[in-house]
Amino acid sequence: MYTLGIDIGSSSVKVALLELASGRCADSVTLPSSEMPIDAPHPGWAEQDPQMWWQYAVEGIRTLMQHRAPESVQAIGITYQMHGLVCLDRQGEPLRKSIIWCDSRAVDQGQRALAALGRERCLNELLNFPGNFTASKLAWVKENEPKLFARVDRFMLPGDYLLYRLSGERSTTFSGLSEQILWDFKQGCRADFVAEYYGIDPQTIPEATPSIGIQARLSATAAQTLGLFPGTPIAYRAGDQPNNAFSLNVMEPGEVAATGGTSGVVYGVTDRPEADRLSRVNTFLHVNHTSRQPRYGVLLCINGTGILNAWLKRVAAANLTYDQINEQAATIPAGSEGVVMLPFGNGAERMLENRYTGACLAGIDLNRHTTAHLLRAAQEGIAFAFRYGLDIMREMGLEAQVIRAGKANLFLSPLFRQTLATICGVDIELYNTDGALGAARGAALGAGLYRNRAEAFAELQKLAEIHPQPDQAAALEETYDHWKRELITRLNEMNR
Repeated sequence: MYTLGIDIGSSSVKVALLELASGRCADSVTLPSSEMPIDAPHPGWAEQDPQMWWQYAVEGIRTLMQHRAPESVQAIGITYQMHGLVCLDRQGEPLRKSIIWCDSRAVDQGQRALAALGRERCLNELLNFPGNFTASKLAWVKENEPKLFARVDRFMLPGDYLLYRLSGERSTTFSGLSEQILWDFKQGCRADFVAEYYGIDPQTIPEATPSIGIQARLSATAAQTLGLFPGTPIAYRAGDQPNNAFSLNVMEPGEVAATGGTSGVVYGVTDRPEADRLSRVNTFLHVNHTSRQPRYGVLLCINGTGILNAWLKRVAAANLTYDQINEQAATIPAGSEGVVMLPFGNGAERMLENRYTGACLAGIDLNRHTTAHLLRAAQEGIAFAFRYGLDIMREMGLEAQVIRAGKANLFLSPLFRQTLATICGVDIELYNTDGALGAARGAALGAGLYRNRAEAFAELQKLAEIHPQPDQAAALEETYDHWKRELITRLNEMNR
């Protein structure tokens, strides 16, 4: 018997089967074979067709179920790219492409909301500035596409849309409300005052459920399409970063998770509703939050991380595999012999106060530096961006001693993970999990197929430990100081 996890990313859709008896991955599939397209009709915009996500989810599930009985899947879990906006009409059809997480167009709407609602109220009640979150994206639609906005019957997150396609139910989660900037942390309820300011009809906001627990059941239509059993419970739903933390069993105060896909994230759990005074890192409800046992996730998101690695592969190392890229980069000493690279080329960065600096390369000596220097400087620059954000989290009192991550994406690179451990002064632990498998594990817990967390995570295995290397620390620290000066220079230029 199995549970099924579906991970709707911006690069791919992954589907995994968790074997309940062993607690291990039975099978998985990732689609498409290349990255999913992201449409950028204007600078700073990023859109995807929600129906594309559904089509790849269907294909992936059908592939896994080819030789398995429909009733062998006992529950379904969903994880998804956070902060996206999906607008549905009364017939449940998307009215436009989804405005996804890295789209920067709603920054102005968020800034105006901050001025109108008041800085202190936003920090005290929302724990965040309205920024570029989902509600602000809908405000952009209202302002710029009023005829379309008038037809919105429900708006939702990417994972909510997938649940709708699976079940016909239109709902979100409490954690999802917080990532849309629609949760009042002070009152412990939906922040309707934000919707009222933006002119959003509360009736268009789906009802919320807990992240862990039965939220809907598979419809007969979807079951026939997918090769699954009708009525199968959908028992878990979470954004990709809370889910990454969950998949690593990061659930209690002081525990920290990280991921390094298209974007890079550090996510720490606390029991205190803290806000960064500049909203450079953001606080959301964690998947196991309750009013009696509050759990909050403090999220550092860096839009431009793994996408820089992928871009360099396309333009400078197309004939190399990622393993070969890592090998070439490792031939260059720590510090990249003076080459520094800022990775911030994938939209406005919240940790830079919603500013978009673009990516930047500096320190090139045309007589000395090679492609290998660029490849190493990119991975070091990504690690430096993590360090910059971790320093902000430390200012808030969240001190990471150990960071847990799945052995995937950037964390497959020995160079990147060693650089990150050394420049941040933390140990890194790698585990045998990913987002889709975490969602499948969450579904098993939410449906009561595992009785408790200890049972659910019994087979979570530590694959490696990475410790800081003192002999590289001085060179990396010197290069980080150079990197930071380049960043501050660009930020100061934007303020002129």
